[in-house]
Amino acid sequence: MKPARPQPARSRSLAIGVRAVGAMALAITLASCSLFGGGNGGSSAAKGAPGQADPSIVDAAPAELRSYYSQQVDWKPCEGGDFQCAKIKVPLDYGKPDGDRIEIAAIKLPTTGDKKGTLLVNPGGPGGSGYDFVRDAANTNISDKVRSAYDIVGFDPRGVKRSAPVTCLTDKERDASRAKSYALDTDAGLNEALADNKAIAAKCVEKTGPVLAHIDTVSAAKDLDILRGVANDAKLNYLGYSYGTRLGSTYASLFPDNVGRLVLDGAMDPSLSQEELTSDQAVAFEKALHSYVAKCQQTSGCPLTGSVEAGVQQIHNAITAAEANPLPAKDGRKVSGSTFVSGLIIPLYNNDNWPILTRALATALSGDGTGMLQLADFGADRDPSGTYSSNSTFAFNAINCLDYPMVSDTASMRAEDQELRKASPTLGYYFAYGASNCKDWPYKNLRTPAPAEYSGSAPIVVVGTTGDPATPVEWASALRKQLGNASLLTWKGEGHTAYGRSNSCIGNAVDDYLVDGKVPADNTVC
Repeated sequence: MKPARPQPARSRSLAIGVRAVGAMALAITLASCSLFGGGNGGSSAAKGAPGQADPSIVDAAPAELRSYYSQQVDWKPCEGGDFQCAKIKVPLDYGKPDGDRIEIAAIKLPTTGDKKGTLLVNPGGPGGSGYDFVRDAANTNISDKVRSAYDIVGFDPRGVKRSAPVTCLTDKERDASRAKSYALDTDAGLNEALADNKAIAAKCVEKTGPVLAHIDTVSAAKDLDILRGVANDAKLNYLGYSYGTRLGSTYASLFPDNVGRLVLDGAMDPSLSQEELTSDQAVAFEKALHSYVAKCQQTSGCPLTGSVEAGVQQIHNAITAAEANPLPAKDGRKVSGSTFVSGLIIPLYNNDNWPILTRALATALSGDGTGMLQLADFGADRDPSGTYSSNSTFAFNAINCLDYPMVSDTASMRAEDQELRKASPTLGYYFAYGASNCKDWPYKNLRTPAPAEYSGSAPIVVVGTTGDPATPVEWASALRKQLGNASLLTWKGEGHTAYGRSNSCIGNAVDDYLVDGKVPADNTVC
């Protein structure tokens, strides 16, 4: 997902997921082996009539869930163009499949050619909307070759936007929360943040209801199998970016025999603790910041002078100055150090957006925080009118609190803060104290980090990017090893994820795998 900073603490700006692609002024367009022989890998067109379940797929499902796999899905035209939309019923609690149900919102871009099957897509997060990704970005990020072979289906995972969403604050309350800044390295500041987090958690419980306890990734992966089933695909064909790779690897561990063609781009290492993820990301964003400064200093209009280290120090000084005296923005709001950092890391997702950061930094260094605030607002899904278009920040926090045990005692968080400052001198502090967001969360974690375990016969493709700040390239190598039956593709580039924004080497390899079943040679570097 975007590096939406957890609410309300400055806490860590954990950046796993949604991809920013393209550069249109400040309105950045959003965007997170061998042949399969004669198997069903990517060619799994429906056997039943449209909207009707394939009996063989229903029979293969767990007995207690067959009513979900056999449900008739009513796809209706929506959103203009060729899109179709539907809602798919899933259990609220997989431990009680006969209990309450929730609905998963999905959108379909029908194939432009002879259908091989359905390609389900997740853009990242946790908290990213696959519905929005397919509606807004599938045409530009998924190749014509893939679109001609598959129905492309995006969905909002449970807890996200249209699918039993996590709901906590009004838009005005969100503005007020984001405007707060805490001196988390002081007892008074940390206690204030913890009190505010606890109050927000209570509002999440009140406004969201029982689903808040059941939006973990394992439950989402089980939803994914129902989505596969109602699409009448014998095997899951899936494109997951960033957090979507954790959802995908979780699926592969749970349903190895149902894996078709899975592309996991911007891979996460599921064996890492939250603290290890945070440390690796802080280092990767610091590295990306240095790469940005080096490029900035080679272009006209760059406000950063001297060496690369001197340029990075100028950014560090600007953050520190904004912490002490927040910068004014043209709409009357203020840009604190934490808001400055939130805006700073958004363009690091895609080097095409670096010129936007340069312009925002130039105005910030002259005393106007408007550009940095616009970037931070984009990361929070806030439009200029003050309307928030998604619940991604709240979903992000709620899902992570269920997915990870958090080390939230004060001494440990203080120690982590010091280590992060050493590892990432410019940004490390703003990645610290993430556990404060879950310290008083009403539901305990349901998952303990562990390596992926995949025993399926269908090879999986894992993709990493050498300059990825959000999912460091080392995570892709680790996931490939854990999966075993997998092939690793690496793009030598900057930014988050590769497919749809890199080069023809990556694009052709992924396309040939998804459409033709041709698995790229392991450790291919593009």
